Amino acid sequence: MLKKIPNWLKNKYILTSIIFGIYFLFLDDWDIFTLVRQKRKLAEIEQQDDQMHQQLKDTKKTLRKLHRLDELEAYARSEKFFKRDDEEIFVVTKE
Repeated sequence: MLKKIPNWLKNKYILTSIIFGIYFLFLDDWDIFTLVRQKRKLAEIEQQDDQMHQQLKDTKKTLRKLHRLDELEAYARSEKFFKRDDEEIFVVTKE
């Protein structure tokens, strides 16, 4: 009536290896899911790092340009909306 247990399941070394593998793949603190999640997070952080380096390069470039007085005035007028005493500025935005 009862089916026979296969011989490979009777081997204590194979049975121990299977239990050991299941434990480390699914039950351990550093299981496969945690490793995949950490790898994705690392990729996102590296992408953010690249973006920050690009922004830093752009900011340094702008800072070098601002050492010249005519560039400083152009930057203040276009980016910060500074104006001279005898003029008015109208900002037009697209919605």
